[in-house]
Amino acid sequence: MTRGIFIAGNDSTLSRAVEAAILNKVDQYAAALIPNRLTEVQKTAEPDNIKRISLDWNPASPLSARALVLAAENHLEHIDEVILICSPPSIRCNPEDLPPASVEIMLNDNIKGWFFLIKEITAVFKERGRGTLALVYPDNNPDHKKNEAADVLGPAALASFRALTQGLLASAYNEPYITVGFSASDSGNDTAFASFINKNIDELTLRSKGKLFKFGKFNFFR
Repeated sequence: MTRGIFIAGNDSTLSRAVEAAILNKVDQYAAALIPNRLTEVQKTAEPDNIKRISLDWNPASPLSARALVLAAENHLEHIDEVILICSPPSIRCNPEDLPPASVEIMLNDNIKGWFFLIKEITAVFKERGRGTLALVYPDNNPDHKKNEAADVLGPAALASFRALTQGLLASAYNEPYITVGFSASDSGNDTAFASFINKNIDELTLRSKGKLFKFGKFNFFR
């Protein structure tokens, strides 16, 4: 039986690395990536990938979360693995200059959306009695130079996802499906981190429930 893999998260180098890491595992997979709406930089072109089923998602809408999971199920026939990747964009500015629209975008795209989507995914896994939910995030402090405006939105969104992950891991033991987390303390090693995620997901068992896999420069091949 073909594995149904669904990836959702920020459109970032990390999410693209995770996609590349699974290409040899499946004939097709589904992905829904959140574009960076905090800047005016145009979205990068989609890579030429015939295995990728691109799905639309409005993170601010609970109805969109439900429609997204249904669409992934319809295309894949069943969802076996879900990889959620939180790698929020940054916006550096002084607190008094923080654009209200940017605050709203960050809350909708990178905080509210995860709760809506996880609710739908876990409902599917609970009904089926199996599945794997992997939550992925970088765990390093952003570089901050003296006299440079700080990024206050990105780290706040990341902290919310980290807390959400910790809560899900703590309650994982009572669920019929597997929930695990992956964090990376090294920045700039997205390809190696993606390989680390891919390798460990392939080796998961029921005893892995609630485990947080930490990736760093001393455990590239663990």
